[in-house]
Amino acid sequence: MSPTALAYVGDAVYELFIRCHYLTPPNRIRTHHQRVVAEVKAETQAAYLNIWEPLLQSIELDIVRRGRNTASGKPKRVSIDIYRRATGFEALVGYLYLTNHGRLTELFALLPLKQH
Repeated sequence: MSPTALAYVGDAVYELFIRCHYLTPPNRIRTHHQRVVAEVKAETQAAYLNIWEPLLQSIELDIVRRGRNTASGKPKRVSIDIYRRATGFEALVGYLYLTNHGRLTELFALLPLKQH
């Protein structure tokens, strides 16, 4: 699968993970949405990749590199470096979702998500 396709899947998987994380305790949808938006933005994804990188296996680092290198275009809101790192993060999430749910769960558990 192409790095772009992996990032596409990873974007959806990561957002669903974050939505589920912030769904409890019950709250207004607007409040849930604001929390989710803060977590799924490129800056946060790039920061989370910094946490994961020292722990990644060589194949995972390769997926991140390939995802990062496939990011093209000029992002509107962030630097190209942050945009590329976020795309690498999403590609890894997509890859692990498709190949190794246990490893993905292990890495998600390391994210310093804000408490409910």
